[in-house]
Amino acid sequence: MTSKYFKKKDITSSLYPSGDLKRSLSASNLITLGIGAIVGTGIFVITGQAASLYAGPALTFSFLISAFGCVMAGLCYAEFAAMMPVAGSVYSYSYTTTGEMPAWFIGWTLILEYLFACSSVAVGWSGYMTSLLDGWNIHLPTSIAQAAFDHVNNRWIWTGSLINFPAVFIIAVISALLIGGIKQSALINNVIVVIKVGVILLFIGFGLSFIDTGNWHPYIPQNTGKFGEYGWSGILRGAGVVFYAYLGFDALSTAAQEARNPQKDMPKGILVSLIICAILYVSVTAVLTGIVNYKELNVPAPIALAIDRTGEGLSWLSPFIKLGAIAGLSSVILVMMMGQSRIYYAISKDGLLPKIFSKVHKKHRVPQNATIFACVVTGLFAGLFPLHVLSELVSIGTLLAFTIVCISVIILRKTRPDLERPFKTPLVPLVPLLGAGICFLQMISLPWSTWLRLIVWTATGFVIYFTYGIKHSVVQRKNE
Repeated sequence: MTSKYFKKKDITSSLYPSGDLKRSLSASNLITLGIGAIVGTGIFVITGQAASLYAGPALTFSFLISAFGCVMAGLCYAEFAAMMPVAGSVYSYSYTTTGEMPAWFIGWTLILEYLFACSSVAVGWSGYMTSLLDGWNIHLPTSIAQAAFDHVNNRWIWTGSLINFPAVFIIAVISALLIGGIKQSALINNVIVVIKVGVILLFIGFGLSFIDTGNWHPYIPQNTGKFGEYGWSGILRGAGVVFYAYLGFDALSTAAQEARNPQKDMPKGILVSLIICAILYVSVTAVLTGIVNYKELNVPAPIALAIDRTGEGLSWLSPFIKLGAIAGLSSVILVMMMGQSRIYYAISKDGLLPKIFSKVHKKHRVPQNATIFACVVTGLFAGLFPLHVLSELVSIGTLLAFTIVCISVIILRKTRPDLERPFKTPLVPLVPLLGAGICFLQMISLPWSTWLRLIVWTATGFVIYFTYGIKHSVVQRKNE
């Protein structure tokens, strides 16, 4: 392998990016985008399952441990996002520190993360919306409300359905909003975030009076003799599971080129949204396990179960919970679709993908072709495949991205100590090493089948790189 595969992009192009995209996002927009990306499936589904199977009421500790790992990675993201306010996130950071081929690898991995996260959340949105419509006596036929294919007993089967139409529908609507402009999208996201956080606060506030402290004893259930089933090992395994609940804040860094004052506002947006979401997660878990015994929480809608247990006390809140869940999942889709289209845009600007993806809308100054392509591909996956198939690949892609950005901070501190850093990750190399270590440990705990799918995805990516990307690379042409 020759050194041309590790040619680095001139960092000055990332320090002073082109003005193709419109800078419209304020600090408050970035914070609400972060909350919009993070608060979704995790708080409405994963809390109950992780408490029931792994940690009991001590799942609050699991959320704090997982949040610690995310904050370590978030501090590293904040340094890069402030220093290089570009649309490509970790892809762009890697291009200037480790070279072209590693950058392509991480860019392709980010596409994996955003594509499958978006698809899986859209399928979850479809489930909640179908349930809400059923409550209004509007019943969609299963032929247009379920995945067309499923993977059962190591083989693919046709379910008899044609397509999951509600999942495709919400992706199309969100894509249309994004093409309408980043400022408009941010305003809509602000409204959605107010709705879902309001619903969560209602549950916490009114649920406090229904807590039975007996459900918190023992707070750390005794280990069953198996690693990961309660006790401290259960808390640690719970931390690995609920890490999924924090995914999404990294998508915020893809909006750096559209922030008004990225040097100050990007670190604020990343870190403040993480802290707010950690507080919400811990508070919901405490109330949830106080109302319902943790052993009974392994259900698809644990918060709805808790409301039912209060009898008439909180029955009025039930439809609002469904509304909050639908709103929450909608904002996750919005931010993930935004992140996916910006990755296509950034890679295309460097010549590694066709130039059509870097075309910007003349009026709204957003990457319209990249957004349309993301809509079509994501809609196909969401419409044809079930949730369990789509969600497997999300965590490993994100953990890999976190690990690389933490290591890249250390590399760039050594190779370019002269660069101006508006925000500096504290305690380097301790903080980056902690972030990379926690993420890598969670990666190796994932099943082999997930790693196998990552290998297949990576191999496909390198076929594209060696047949197209290397021949059209802007960096390679400059060197020639």
